[in-house]
Amino acid sequence: MEWWQSLEDWFLALGEKYGVDPVIFGAIYVGGIPLFTLSLWWLIRNLRRKKPVVLPVLSTGFFFLSAYLYLIVMGRNIPWWVYALIVVLVTYGVFATWQKIKKGTAPKAGA
Repeated sequence: MEWWQSLEDWFLALGEKYGVDPVIFGAIYVGGIPLFTLSLWWLIRNLRRKKPVVLPVLSTGFFFLSAYLYLIVMGRNIPWWVYALIVVLVTYGVFATWQKIKKGTAPKAGA
């Protein structure tokens, strides 16, 4: 398991090099998933009920971006390709979320 220790050391060294704690990033990323899901449910519910959606949209967006915001705010000397990867991931995530919203607000068959 020496290779595992080497991989772990390399991974944690990245945090020191770029000023981002990988454990905090991971905790924000994983911890944001249920909050994002709840916010998405809130948004779809408000859309169906024709209620205001500003707060659910802001909440959903914040929890979707929270780990990346941590990286952008706390990171130092982050390579350009990491920002490009974030743009690609966010673009795909917005598309996938939009598809979920459309599916969640579509009229039910027989309704």
